[in-house]
Amino acid sequence: MVWLLDINIQDLIFQFIGGLGIFLLGIKYMGEGLQKSAGDRLRDILDRFTSNPFMGVIAGAIVTILIQSSSGTTVLTVGLVNAGFMTLRQAIGVIMGANIGTTVTAFIIGIDLGAYSLPIMAAGAFLLFFIKNQKVQAVGQSIFGFGSLFYGLELMSSGMHPLRSLEAFQELTVNMSQNPVLGVVIGTLFTVIVQSSSATIGVLQGLYSEGAIGLQAAIPVLFGDNIGTTITAVFAAIGASVAARRAAFTHVIFNLIGTTLFLILLGFFRDYVGFVQEQWNLDEKMTIAVAHGSFNFLNTLIQFPFIAGLAWLVTKLVPGEDTTVEYKPKHLDPIFIQQSSALALDQAKAEVIRMGEYAHQGLEETNNYLNTKSKKHSEMATQIEGALNSLDRSITDYLVDISRESMSELESAKHSALMNSVRDIERIGDHFENIIELVDYKVSNKVHLTDQAQDDLNEMFNLTTMTVKQAVGALDNMDREEALAVVQKEDEIDQMERTYRKKHIIRMNEGLCSGSAGIVFVDIISNLERIGDHAVNIAEEVLGD
Repeated sequence: MVWLLDINIQDLIFQFIGGLGIFLLGIKYMGEGLQKSAGDRLRDILDRFTSNPFMGVIAGAIVTILIQSSSGTTVLTVGLVNAGFMTLRQAIGVIMGANIGTTVTAFIIGIDLGAYSLPIMAAGAFLLFFIKNQKVQAVGQSIFGFGSLFYGLELMSSGMHPLRSLEAFQELTVNMSQNPVLGVVIGTLFTVIVQSSSATIGVLQGLYSEGAIGLQAAIPVLFGDNIGTTITAVFAAIGASVAARRAAFTHVIFNLIGTTLFLILLGFFRDYVGFVQEQWNLDEKMTIAVAHGSFNFLNTLIQFPFIAGLAWLVTKLVPGEDTTVEYKPKHLDPIFIQQSSALALDQAKAEVIRMGEYAHQGLEETNNYLNTKSKKHSEMATQIEGALNSLDRSITDYLVDISRESMSELESAKHSALMNSVRDIERIGDHFENIIELVDYKVSNKVHLTDQAQDDLNEMFNLTTMTVKQAVGALDNMDREEALAVVQKEDEIDQMERTYRKKHIIRMNEGLCSGSAGIVFVDIISNLERIGDHAVNIAEEVLGD
């Protein structure tokens, strides 16, 4: 008899964890397929449609529906804040929207399609394996994930069915009914372990539908699931900028406040869910979906007017100076194009100079990373490189719009100079990004450079950084003398690159530096030499060559 009981428990565990695994795979596949079908422009959605917190809520909900993960949306948001694409207030709106968007999964689960899960998976697999069109394959991946989600639920439900007859589990549910905080803790811990609130809500729907847990015990667990899902964003913010850490902490605070408030109103909320269940004749799974959706929607509705207060609170709780880079242009107002091409060109030039100053700052941060190996310098340089790419697109689009208007010969020459300079500055960012990757390789593989090699790199870095700064200054003031000085410095950079390359070959021949060190050294000075080339290109736009 004991042996049979052991077999039953083994079957229960195997079916549950197997079903959970298939369920998680289904969510992942469905989200990835939907993301590919959407054109993989989720970052753009968050970037463009978060002009105010209300639009942020909508954008957050849409993106979460597409990727089927509120944690994924929050992590993406933390990344955008870290990169300077989004302010903290905009991020709070997106995080609120993500909490609403994640409830869609629970409503999908509430539609009981378990009996059709295998043919749905088969249809998705057919599209994946027999159709070569990428868009069709993305649809097939979504369909396969959709079927896997329900198949995993079926397995979990089968595994959870015997739980209601286990005395220990019955005692646990009674304790959760009497002590809602225990339910919140259990829901939080389970979601932290599984890393998916959709999965834990799915498990909760299965338990409730099998009669293994009552509504009074299920609702606090549901609250805990929403707290547990915040841990992913917290992990993503470790080592990130102050603004990114604040965004992640906002997610935690938002759900903690909501849970506390709804625990106080637990009796009212439970009666409301029971009333909706009775009036709409909902089954158990859809009842949990309605409870989940109501909690997140009402939580957002209550806290939305206090976004400024939330931003103030997390700023106090996570102190520090925000060092993020501003990605978005400051001077490119389209109204100037309609008023005057000359005025619009002046605005474009101001943005190009700002872009050039970022390039100079990025070079300095890269040099600091080479010397200190501190990740904060590489992260800042990487942020700046991202800002250069973003500004390149914005300025180029603005200049293209200007070109559609009538311009004088002088204005056309200025337009061409700015267009070329933008491209050169963007390429400077590409080259110092290459150097960051080389330093990453050096650090991770413990590549050793001699003191002489390090001194040579620093000397060439200083000259190159000074040359870029002087080139940007020459463009800003249209100063021919400064531009000529840049040309002279670039000749020095070329000569320095040849000299240092020869010196390093001698060090390698003498056994002072390894082959790996030689590759790192030569590639770094090669990138610096190319940065010098782009600086002289900017200077030549001033000289008119």
